[in-house]
Amino acid sequence: MMHQNTPFDDFEEFESAPGGSGWARWITGIALFAMMLVAAVALGYGFGRRTWTVPSAISDHVPAALAGWLPHRGTNSEAAGVPAALKDYAFNFVGSQAKQGEATLAVRLMHKPTGKPVQDAVVFAYRLDMAPAGMPTMTTELEPQPASEPGLYRFKTNLTMVGDWQLSLAAKVQGETGTVQNQLALKVVP
Repeated sequence: MMHQNTPFDDFEEFESAPGGSGWARWITGIALFAMMLVAAVALGYGFGRRTWTVPSAISDHVPAALAGWLPHRGTNSEAAGVPAALKDYAFNFVGSQAKQGEATLAVRLMHKPTGKPVQDAVVFAYRLDMAPAGMPTMTTELEPQPASEPGLYRFKTNLTMVGDWQLSLAAKVQGETGTVQNQLALKVVP
């Protein structure tokens, strides 16, 4: 009589395999596979964000066609995630001191290579806090105001405490890809 192979026969063979419990090996295999998968995802994420680099001792021995895909060590702005063109822009305070109480803060967005103010940028994120004084949760509201001249961006606020404040800004510049981000120091006096 012929013996027909069924999935149950394979299962029985698996369970009765010599050298220990089949279930234990199966669970160990799945755990090992899961750990390798997590490590591969973490490695890919780190290389993709360019937070990890391949040592030159290894990358020097990789064919040129593949070397371009590897992250390289360095401090250039594109490796840090900021396009080089955005490094040419910076916000600056118009006066780095303000009096305690109601105030209007003015900043100018400059194109550093030309020294010209940048108008029509979209300032979409702003925050004023006392992080330099060790109190990052001490914040105050900012209300954008109309500009009085090209390249000038103004914010109405109430500076409740004397001390060191920090103005964080994020803006989109027309014609550029990415975001200009700056943190400016402000001294509030009585």
